[in-house]
Amino acid sequence: MDASSVHQDSLPLSSDALLTHLQDLGLAYTLHEHVPLRTVEDAKEVEADMEVPGVHSLKIKNLYLRDRKKRNYLISLEQDREIDLKALGKEIGAPGLSFGSADRLLENLGIRPGAVSPLAMITGVEKGVIFYMDSAAQEVDVINMHPLVNDRTVVMTRADFLSFMGRIGCEVRWL
Repeated sequence: MDASSVHQDSLPLSSDALLTHLQDLGLAYTLHEHVPLRTVEDAKEVEADMEVPGVHSLKIKNLYLRDRKKRNYLISLEQDREIDLKALGKEIGAPGLSFGSADRLLENLGIRPGAVSPLAMITGVEKGVIFYMDSAAQEVDVINMHPLVNDRTVVMTRADFLSFMGRIGCEVRWL
């Protein structure tokens, strides 16, 4: 099964339900629908359609990781940032970082590979997933991210994104 909205009803929380939840919280977003994006390169092909002149946005890549102690992490980084898992592990005190399996991703974040997103912390908080965000997010106007599926992108202001994270009880740790 792919990570597109066609299969969203097979997720613990559908993309549509997440979007309704954001609306119910009074959080604004702009929704873009597009072809399924599986890589940063795929995303770069559609980003121009989401740009707003004069608005500084952060496009992110997301890593679902697990350490030797079996702790789960969601790491959201600026999409072009190089990542060294060993150095990252040292920085966050998580030795032996490796990518989590697709089964664990679905279990702990309620999403499939290709749709990894900070918005998945709505499930991750309950499962004890630890969230880290690139400090570049502190300097932008808006953040682009998937709403649990990879054929949609939500653009939210930094303030609304941080409000959402606070409301779901997610501590944002900065890298």
